[in-house]
Amino acid sequence: MGTSDWVSNSMLYLTPREKGQPDAWGSEAGKRGSQRIVHAGEVAAPPEVAELLGVAEGDAVVVRRRMMFLDDQPCELTDTYYPLGIARGTRLAGTAKIPGGAVTLLAELGHVGVRVREDVIARMPYAQERDALQTGPETPVLQLTRTTLDGDDQPIQVDMMTMPADRQRLRYEIRIG
Repeated sequence: MGTSDWVSNSMLYLTPREKGQPDAWGSEAGKRGSQRIVHAGEVAAPPEVAELLGVAEGDAVVVRRRMMFLDDQPCELTDTYYPLGIARGTRLAGTAKIPGGAVTLLAELGHVGVRVREDVIARMPYAQERDALQTGPETPVLQLTRTTLDGDDQPIQVDMMTMPADRQRLRYEIRIG
């Protein structure tokens, strides 16, 4: 698949869904898209995640690790981290599918994102990523790190997405004014 075949728009992933609407991935990918939750639960915050969530390195946070598929082919690895105080004891800490997606559940829990910061870098994949994404040794990946902040400018979610660079185009539309 070339970059012209798949365009991802971040805006879909930032807004809570109405009851009965599919999650953002299901909406964007259509019938061709699926996902598998590889792991969910409490982990020690890695350094970059700790910094973005404003916690100490090694503090417990909740993570949901997913493998995203398009036409049954792996297309993205996504780790989403939440502060413990937001996610512990909620469906965010479990492996079951969340109706409407995590952003909808966060809103139901009283945590609504109002500002997002995204950083995108290109790099060569780690061996484990290359194996999971079924790419060759010369194929770079895009790593998109998204931090969602609430109205008090507190981080409520950090997404770390890794996708083959030759299969993805990121689209940003920004309203000015």
